Amino acid sequence: MLTDKLAVQNVLNKADVLYTEKEVYLAIDDMAATINQRLQNTQPICLCVMVGGLIPSGQLIPRLTMPLEIDYIHATRYRGETQGNELAWRKYPTLDLKDRTVLIIDDILDEGLTLQAIVEYCEQQGAKSVLTAVLVEKELEKRKGLQQADFIGLTVPDRYVFGFGMDYREQLRHAPGIYAVNGL
Repeated sequence: MLTDKLAVQNVLNKADVLYTEKEVYLAIDDMAATINQRLQNTQPICLCVMVGGLIPSGQLIPRLTMPLEIDYIHATRYRGETQGNELAWRKYPTLDLKDRTVLIIDDILDEGLTLQAIVEYCEQQGAKSVLTAVLVEKELEKRKGLQQADFIGLTVPDRYVFGFGMDYREQLRHAPGIYAVNGL
């Protein structure tokens, strides 16, 4: 989806900064320390949820100290929109999940439907343990799917957010902080 460059820059210029780049890196450091402690005696498969989980995974995984393997899964509900739709499965992992500890890494826990479906998929594949790590958890009164991630970097209000993997209409995933779209 090609978006007007000026419109994208306008969204960024008007956005509210929720967390600076430094604050995000500190949260990732804290997440890594907690994951290292909890999974120190395992050899997990780190399963990046594409596309949003790419940047959080790329920052988190180098901070993990245990032996691990990396794979990815691509399941999406948004497809460039600001509202979720039906879940579309684009790519399943190639590693065998049977009898393995799986750490799913994603950008955000919003309604929880995508993460819940991915957790269920991993369990159906015979994973011994399935844990979830999200850079951001949105503060919601009630979720429709997965209620809480096992490892959470930051919390954000119930607003449309972007940056560090999260997008606004397939743009601004690379923004060096976490921002809330003005008016959404």
